[in-house]
Amino acid sequence: MSLQSGDATRGGPERIGIFGGTFDPPHIEHLLAAAEARSQLGLDRVLLVVANRPWQKIGTRVVTEAAIRLEMVEAAVESVRGLQAGDLEIRRGGASYTVDTLVELRRSHPDAELFVIVGADVEALIHTWQDAERVRSLATLVVVTRGGQGGSAGPEDARGSWRSIQRIEIPRLDVSGTELRERVAAGRNVDVLCPPGVVDVIEGRGLYRVAKP
Repeated sequence: MSLQSGDATRGGPERIGIFGGTFDPPHIEHLLAAAEARSQLGLDRVLLVVANRPWQKIGTRVVTEAAIRLEMVEAAVESVRGLQAGDLEIRRGGASYTVDTLVELRRSHPDAELFVIVGADVEALIHTWQDAERVRSLATLVVVTRGGQGGSAGPEDARGSWRSIQRIEIPRLDVSGTELRERVAAGRNVDVLCPPGVVDVIEGRGLYRVAKP
């Protein structure tokens, strides 16, 4: 993924959204959250940054190879204006931490405004992130709620601990990677729930199928 500037014409510092995740697989709710954040907050682009080794999931389940997850994200965003696949964490290697990604982006784009996009369920857990205080100092927090779902920030994540917090709402779709993987394993399709290019990768690579004895 190239870190070239987006297609902004408004002038001023570039506004970059960082939407990190495992994306195993990427689905329509990911795209909706990223696209709505870009639209509602006037971001020039949103990077869907694919975790190399998602530390929250290590030891909890088998995670698809990072290069294949990146391939799926690239397919997902191919025709969506303003969304880009991000391979920073894969190129960096090792466990993936948001703070390292923000530091890298700050170094390569010193004048840009950075926005970390998370779901409402993640907001209360940000204090557990690696070097959480530095994350807070480097970016504006964008919390995505779904169809009336309220935020769940704890005392560690009070408004005063961030430079700024923005909240946006998207329709509640209730799509999850776990459900999608289970659907594929059961022989059911994930058409519409995943972008067509993602479905092609899943089918072409035989992802999420249960090995037969």
